[in-house]
Amino acid sequence: MSDSPADDPATSDAPITPAPTSAAIPTIRLTTMAHGGGCASKIPPGELEEVVGALAGQQYEQVIVGLDDGDDAAAVRIAGGTAVLSTADFFTPVVDDAYDWGRIAAANALSDIYAMGGDPVVAINLVGWPRGVLPLELLREVLAGGLAIAQEAGVPVIGGHSVDDPEPKYGMAVTGTADPDRLLRNDAARPGLPLTLTKPLGVGLLNNRMKSTAEVSAAAIETMTTLNRDAARAALDAGARAATDVTGFGLLGHLHKMTRASGVGAVVDRSAVPLIDGAAEALRDGYVSGGTRRNLDWVRDHLQTGPGITEDDLLLLADAQTSGGLLVVGEVPGHPIVGEIVAGSGLEVR
Repeated sequence: MSDSPADDPATSDAPITPAPTSAAIPTIRLTTMAHGGGCASKIPPGELEEVVGALAGQQYEQVIVGLDDGDDAAAVRIAGGTAVLSTADFFTPVVDDAYDWGRIAAANALSDIYAMGGDPVVAINLVGWPRGVLPLELLREVLAGGLAIAQEAGVPVIGGHSVDDPEPKYGMAVTGTADPDRLLRNDAARPGLPLTLTKPLGVGLLNNRMKSTAEVSAAAIETMTTLNRDAARAALDAGARAATDVTGFGLLGHLHKMTRASGVGAVVDRSAVPLIDGAAEALRDGYVSGGTRRNLDWVRDHLQTGPGITEDDLLLLADAQTSGGLLVVGEVPGHPIVGEIVAGSGLEVR
């Protein structure tokens, strides 16, 4: 892939790119090329916070949201008062279909901008590719999938960066804008407000099952390729000021980061949390990723459980999502309320 801008960037008026079809491309299970899949391949949250601590202490007047609270994107104020948002996200194959992997990775990267209450304006591709192992035709499919989702979002994909890598990786760096007075932040949760979840959980379980058995979950793919744009706009319209997207650290991990940053606690109603079709069966059959177990281990010291809450319940709530939904402090019409913010600290699952 070229490291320079494309000659003919996509625009919001361009047609959605169809999935490429080529009988000459061999059938390759991409998920077998990686040690982990999707956001479950993230560095564990505790380890990540330790190393990112080396970047602490930076003081810039223009920085609105930086490293301190683990928000989904950075926010910097520029001339005229606009907030510019910046993020990058990439991961190893989460599904075997190259085009779908591209779609999922693009939706996941764009989600960081939506989770901050912003609008993405431009994206660039990030690629690691084992060029001596996987055909470049597959990479073309990955890029076409990413472009299709970006076009749906009305975002041009202009250029990018690629490296020859023994493990395939794909994602995007995305720049967006927002009203600095209407940002959705990690540190703005307040007691007495409900918690809304805009996508069901269970993607990690279903993807782990697919990696093991090649059984594709159409429901999981549909969830992962759905943009969080409409949910973010609905949250802003409802007056929300705190939110995060639920990705690799699971609902419990991302909620813990939010409550810690805001100096509050939270209660989660397990029975109110929606699941993707097939997720409960995948849990029953043991398709729990190592990333999910690490998520639960990370929050366990900050977690209380009510009567009847099982280890399986907690694993579901810690399931490492890829391109998951938004967890919004406040009621968002059309989406389930799964808990509430309370005074104090820590998390309780009832």
